[in-house]
Parts: sequence; C-alpha cells; structure tokens
Amino acid sequence: MKHHPYAVIDLGTNTFHLLIAQQDDDPYTIKEITRLRRFIKLAEEGIETIGNAPYQRGLKTLKDFREILKQYNIPLEKVLAFGTAALRTASNGQKFIEEVAEETGIHIELIPGSREALLIHKGVSLLVPPQSERHLIMDIGGGSVEFILASEQGVEWCQSFPIGVAVLHNRFYHPDPISQKHLELLKQFLKDSLQPLQTSLNQFPAKRLIGASGTFDVLETFLSKTTEEYKYSTVVSNDFFNFHQQLLPTSIAERRAIKGMPESRADMILVAVVLVEVVLRLSGIEEIIVSPYAMKEGMLAELLFEEV
Repeated sequence: MKHHPYAVIDLGTNTFHLLIAQQDDDPYTIKEITRLRRFIKLAEEGIETIGNAPYQRGLKTLKDFREILKQYNIPLEKVLAFGTAALRTASNGQKFIEEVAEETGIHIELIPGSREALLIHKGVSLLVPPQSERHLIMDIGGGSVEFILASEQGVEWCQSFPIGVAVLHNRFYHPDPISQKHLELLKQFLKDSLQPLQTSLNQFPAKRLIGASGTFDVLETFLSKTTEEYKYSTVVSNDFFNFHQQLLPTSIAERRAIKGMPESRADMILVAVVLVEVVLRLSGIEEIIVSPYAMKEGMLAELLFEEV
C-alpha cells in the first residue's frame, strides 16, 4: 500500500488548489495532510489572454506552493499538476506553464475537459457512495463547467462546456446589478449551450444533482440540511429557488455585505446560481447533494489507488 504522501495541484480558472495527502489505513480512503486554496482569477481580464496582474498572482502562488512542498518533503516526482480551461484557452497559457517550470520545477499538464469530468467523478465517488438511481454531477469552474451522468455501473455520459462563471460574468453581467435584459440573454445562452445536456438527460434521466465544491460550497453555507451521518450535505431545490430569487436583484456590494458570503465569490455567485437554476429546470431534479470532493481528490485517487 502507498502510505507516503503525494501532492496534487489543480490550476483552475478562478482558483489554484494544493492538496497533500496519503492513503489512509482504510482502503480507498484519503488521509489529508494539508490543503490550500488561492483565488487567482486568471480570466479577470478575459479568458483569451491572462492579464498581467492575474498572471503574476498565479506565478507567485506556484512559487509559494513549491516552498510548501519542500516543507513537507514532497519530491517533484510525487507532485501532479493539471491545468484546465483558462490555461487551455489563453494565448499566453503555454508561456505561463513554461515560466512555472523554469522557476519552480513544477510541470503542469494541460488536460481536456473530458479528462476533467472523469477525474471529478472519481473524486466525488470517494465521498458520495454510488446512488441507487442515476445522478448528475456538476462542477462549476471559472472557464468551463463539467457534467457527468453516472449510475452504480459508472459514467454513462460526460461533457465539458466552455461556460464557466468567469466567462458568463464577463459576457453578461451588465450593469451592476444585472439588468433584466442581460439576465434573459444569459438564460437563453445557457439553454442553447446546454442542448447536449438536455438530450442526454432525456436519454438518461437523473434523480439528484451532485454539486462538486466551488459554487456549491456557498449553497451549502446558506441552505444545507447537513447531518452527522454523512460527510456531504443536501439542499432542497425549493430552498435553492428562494435563494436564487433573493440574489437576483442584488449588486456585488450588497452580496459582499451578506453574512456568510465569501468575499472571493460575491461577484460571480449571481451568474453561478442562474446556471444552476437553468440546470435544475431542464432536468426536473429536486435535490442537490454538495460534495466537498472534486477533481483534485480524483487526481489523488489515481495516484494512490491505481495499484490497490
């Protein structure tokens, strides 16, 4: 069994994550050593090119992560770093990857959205046991959103859509608060973009939505029905719709003033909940499970359990 520690770095469009963990004594269980999250917002100035300020924030964060790896005596051969939507899309994404390698020794692998989706499924499956009925997993990133339809038999369909919250916010959030016109444009854009999801749900109807961290952590803070029996929580769709209606007329400043609202998510949470609302309406799902595990835990699962 592999009980030595490994590290994974998930370089998302909004957030960079570092997770150091090892296999626990229980099979297929992760023992966390340390976890860090830094809000970088690579697409702050648009996803086509990483602006200078987010570029430097990202570079400094990877240098900081490298020092933490040294503190925990994690050699680079036991570090897995994956780049996602922003680094795939940005014209200077490859330059960023090369500069990180040169200055830190950390080698970032760009992965396609389909690989992201499968890793998210692996991560969620470590914490949320297989459902007796089909479920829809949703991971909302800054540059893309991954959907996975899965059952006890495994993944039945998955797809990544380039409609992350940074993309939606930059394109549709005008003015502040968002206008009714731009809200309707946003909803129509999402309905059009998610036609492949609608088609797949018609073929593989799902009973529950499993939200993988990120935006869903905010919903958990305000709406969860957590019980000590489980390591995840649930949100009833009617509660979500009420929360959605309360947020729609708010400005960014007003959302920042809401007790419990993370400062780092106050700007983009509005477009995120509109996205979740559209998905709930087209799927007819009435319950959301919030999973704290997502892609980075799936990355660890591959490292730790591939030989188990």
